[in-house]
Amino acid sequence: MSLNIIPSSSIHVEANAPWKDCQVIMKVLLLKDPKEDDCGQDPYIRELGLYGFEATLIPVLSFEFLSLPSFSEKLSHPEGYGGLIFTSPRAVEAVELCLEKDNKAEVWKHSLKEKWNAKTVYVVGNATASLVNKIGLDAEGANCGNAEKLAEYICSRESPALPLLFPCGTVKGEILPQMLKDRGIPMESITVYQKVPHPGIQVNLNSYYAKQGVPASITFFSPSGLAYSLKHIQELSGDNIDRIKFAAIGPSTARALAAQGLPVSCMAESPTPQGLATGLRLALEAPRC
Repeated sequence: MSLNIIPSSSIHVEANAPWKDCQVIMKVLLLKDPKEDDCGQDPYIRELGLYGFEATLIPVLSFEFLSLPSFSEKLSHPEGYGGLIFTSPRAVEAVELCLEKDNKAEVWKHSLKEKWNAKTVYVVGNATASLVNKIGLDAEGANCGNAEKLAEYICSRESPALPLLFPCGTVKGEILPQMLKDRGIPMESITVYQKVPHPGIQVNLNSYYAKQGVPASITFFSPSGLAYSLKHIQELSGDNIDRIKFAAIGPSTARALAAQGLPVSCMAESPTPQGLATGLRLALEAPRC
């Protein structure tokens, strides 16, 4: 698998870019899947480029889907639920797989979609909201940023009635379920995917370090991604690991970093390219132009 390296010379810098005249290019490593937007480029690569960073993406997670027949059955009965909760893009992908495998695309388009849209669909993050919109559902709560803030949002407006259906992974945070339980808001969770290590982690990290050296910063996008990659990073960095500024995309990942005894130099103020770029700029104390 080739690494998604964007040379600094190929980064188009807008006239009002924060560091448009900076000559120093700092190399940062992002442990996430590449995702192209409408411009054909990963938004993290583009945004960090505007801030004077040369970013490389290395995927550290793969996913296996579980319990799809059971989930498909639940999706077929929106009358039994008060709404949906999506806290990850993978949970939305599970819906897409159910529609494909059970030939429910037409039923979804002509009836089920509207029945679910008559209820509330809660999401965390813009990436998840975008996927929810693509399957025809309206999303609320995208700007909450993390599960804890979404739980607060749900509690502020949801009255106990039918349960909210929550498709999730095998490793899910307990904050959202506990907060809803404490407020008497019924919720039914179903595990629809599990995270496994990406098969190319070691090879891709070896290649990156051989070609690029030790990065100025490494950003982790989930506790699982940290768990699967940290040993390799420690071995490759050696004594230079103290030079690396470790960043987290959100609070749960920041807590996982701290639990490993690693200093958290940056936590993105929001789980977005802009939020991460702003945090890295401050953490790396890049020169002002």
